[in-house]
Amino acid sequence: MDFLGIEDEAFLRGKVPMTKQEIRILALAKAHITPDSIVYDIGAGTGSFSIEAARLAPQGQVYALEKNAEAVSLIQANAEKFQLENIVILHREAPEGLEALPNPDAVLIGGSGRHMEEILDIVTEKLPEGGHIVVTAITVQSLMQCISYMRAHKGNYQYDAIQVQVSRLEKVGSYDMAKALNPIFIVTCVKGAF
Repeated sequence: MDFLGIEDEAFLRGKVPMTKQEIRILALAKAHITPDSIVYDIGAGTGSFSIEAARLAPQGQVYALEKNAEAVSLIQANAEKFQLENIVILHREAPEGLEALPNPDAVLIGGSGRHMEEILDIVTEKLPEGGHIVVTAITVQSLMQCISYMRAHKGNYQYDAIQVQVSRLEKVGSYDMAKALNPIFIVTCVKGAF
């Protein structure tokens, strides 16, 4: 298994938003990805989660779903850069196409495109007992959509949520000053974990 937490600068990014290294490390640790896991990366962006997940699951498969054409090209370029062949890139907006995929062991949701409930409905049908869903949300609305769903389906899931605020030191003249990154909510949902 490769190390977890590739440096942000190692990814090709263009103008597509990317989840930062510290958040990726936490979210991927909470996803409990094993060497043979099947993983969905929904709203894959640059593919930073997909790349890290594919390295954690070398005998598994990662399905990266992304609606933005520039982002799809970046996922492909990053997969080639890191020489990963266990990533299937799907240029579509979830939930389109989810039903045709193999059942996942872990699901990463970085962008739901206002389809959180529909995505979770399909994933709930496909995810085995003990399977993990990890949602990274930058907005309170996305956070609450996920939590509301989990509350409504409390017979299926146990969940918890954290907010993470990362600040990095930045050189300003002869001083080092903390520069805050956007706070992120991470919701971890485990199916049938009671």
